[in-house]
Amino acid sequence: MHLQSNSVRLGTFLLAVCAALPARAEVVRVQIDQRDSFAEGQAFGKVGPYERIAGRLFLEVDPDLPGNAVITDLKYAPRNARGRVEFWSDFYLLKPVDPQRGNGALLYDVNNRGNKLALWTFNDARGNTPLSRADAGNGFLMEQGYSVLWCGWNGDVVEGDGRLLTSVPVARDGDRPLTGKIHVEICRDEKVISQPFYWGPWGISTAYLPVRPDHRAATLTMRPDRLHPAVTLAHDQWSFGRWEDGKLVPDPVHLYVKEGLRPGWLYELVYEGQDPRVTGLGLAAVRDCVSFFRYAPADRQQAANPLAGGVRRACIFGISQSGRFINEFLFDGFNTDEARRMVFDAALIHVSGSGRGQFNRRFGMTTLAGTAHENQICGSESFPFATTVQTDPVTGRSGEIYARCRAAGHLPKIMFTQSATEYWTRGASLLHTDVQGRGDIPLDPHVRLYTVAGSQHLGGTPAERGLWQNLRNPLDDRGPVLRALLVALDRWVQSGQQPPQSRYPRIDQGTLVSLDKLRAAFPKIPGVNLPKTFYRPARLDFGPRWDSQGIADRVPPEIGPEYNTLVPAVDADGNELAGIRLPEVAVPLATYTGWNLRSKEAGAEEMLAPFHGSYLPLAQTKAERQQSGDPRPSIAERYPTREAYVARVKQAALELQQAGLLLEADVRAAIDAASRRELTAPTP
Repeated sequence: MHLQSNSVRLGTFLLAVCAALPARAEVVRVQIDQRDSFAEGQAFGKVGPYERIAGRLFLEVDPDLPGNAVITDLKYAPRNARGRVEFWSDFYLLKPVDPQRGNGALLYDVNNRGNKLALWTFNDARGNTPLSRADAGNGFLMEQGYSVLWCGWNGDVVEGDGRLLTSVPVARDGDRPLTGKIHVEICRDEKVISQPFYWGPWGISTAYLPVRPDHRAATLTMRPDRLHPAVTLAHDQWSFGRWEDGKLVPDPVHLYVKEGLRPGWLYELVYEGQDPRVTGLGLAAVRDCVSFFRYAPADRQQAANPLAGGVRRACIFGISQSGRFINEFLFDGFNTDEARRMVFDAALIHVSGSGRGQFNRRFGMTTLAGTAHENQICGSESFPFATTVQTDPVTGRSGEIYARCRAAGHLPKIMFTQSATEYWTRGASLLHTDVQGRGDIPLDPHVRLYTVAGSQHLGGTPAERGLWQNLRNPLDDRGPVLRALLVALDRWVQSGQQPPQSRYPRIDQGTLVSLDKLRAAFPKIPGVNLPKTFYRPARLDFGPRWDSQGIADRVPPEIGPEYNTLVPAVDADGNELAGIRLPEVAVPLATYTGWNLRSKEAGAEEMLAPFHGSYLPLAQTKAERQQSGDPRPSIAERYPTREAYVARVKQAALELQQAGLLLEADVRAAIDAASRRELTAPTP
């Protein structure tokens, strides 16, 4: 098995640090399409009213500049008369009308598949095109005085529903197209006849066209899971096409299977594709967009920067895919702009697990991420994982994920926040243990890590309940915890005030354990099946050019030994011992887990659901639990009166506030909710 190091790319980057040219106008032109008041002109505390500005940035990069050499296939992108590569990106900006009344901080929200998430997260708001007062939610970010910025970066996003877009060029070798094998994995939770190559709840991603539309040049296999061998489907059993109105319509980026795709089964398609997008320009788009709004007085046509003089520091924030994007952004050294200035002072990375992804690869699809059942060989997890140097004893490779930022002197303050699900389906333990899972390794002093005990990756919808064996976990930590940590992160940047100490499960404290130990310790709750497996990323070999050039020569990759991941230990109730224990977990009415199992109807029923946790209510009375055989003390046994329950919730919330992990307003909200709650396990 051939596994290369990242030394070639790192060497290229170090040359860039030493030889970067003076500042260039990477943002050539700012096109403002809308500029009006936000939230009907309402004032947000002392900051006052906000305005929204939306438009498009026209950018260009110099492919001969050493700082851009890390971008895969940039040398094959078309150049303009100045020898530059052109592309564009949508942007959306919310800012105080009077910048001097703001806090001087720019919060850049990495859109997730084109969707804006910062207001949903911090403001408890909804809406993908923030405009009205309702879209401001509780107004937290505005009352804090942040300017909030988004731009497009992932070129595979399909237009619609207010999603941010970017247009990156196609790489070509002169007059000849670039081609290569592409691996597509499809898994559905219900039976369908046809399926786009890349489909998800937030839309369809733009797939790469086959070189030949005849599907007989491609192969398709199927299997119930990766524990079973794959079976190759005969070409008369499938084709490229979509099933519409009872008939097959040819379509080169849809898969049609005559018998239908079985729920939960893995279908793997390998075909020869063409015309790869220069996907890594999405990283440059974020770098140059933020650098422009932070530093430039105007664009190349002297159109004024709407934030000129109003930004003294910048923080990048991302959830899930967007958090993995931040890891890749920092790993590839994009926190240094072409003028050798620091782009972001801070990063808040939420539910990213230990992953990066295909953000800077030939034929890269930015939406892909490995889980316990799906997409395990997409390469979203790869060595190195940790923030300090470690060595892989299998390959002999050494490294850490922020070497390029460190070499440039532009390592930001970083906070990782993980849900419990990340340990089960996203390999989160690799951030802070050795790759054999034998010992803890230290975090970089610039880094904090917080795991929210019992929480799940994403909330989901009631309609999804039938897909999993247990009730969906309703524990939502995003707003309260992230609000407190954003305040702490900003203080850390501004004044050096140390943030709360990291809180996460550890081997040396017995709170991070093997699956076998977890199964032995978990209470025997009637009717609850425990996981038999979880996500352990494998060492994948995509060929000799994967690390140095971002090009896969082995598709699908050669699969090597797995890295050893671990999961959080639990107490007698099955609730996790370590991390941030919110009042719902510290004073429980239920057991909250970061895992859930697929149902029989969804297929692969012994496999983990990708992003959901479980909710296992406590019995109401001692008699009820004894009748069912539930070993967990009932609600009545724990809390003889409502007052006793509320007092314990108040104590738990105040302890988190004292530790800097909840703000006063969220403490009051937790106590008020407990005061109104019936002493029954709430329905999710």
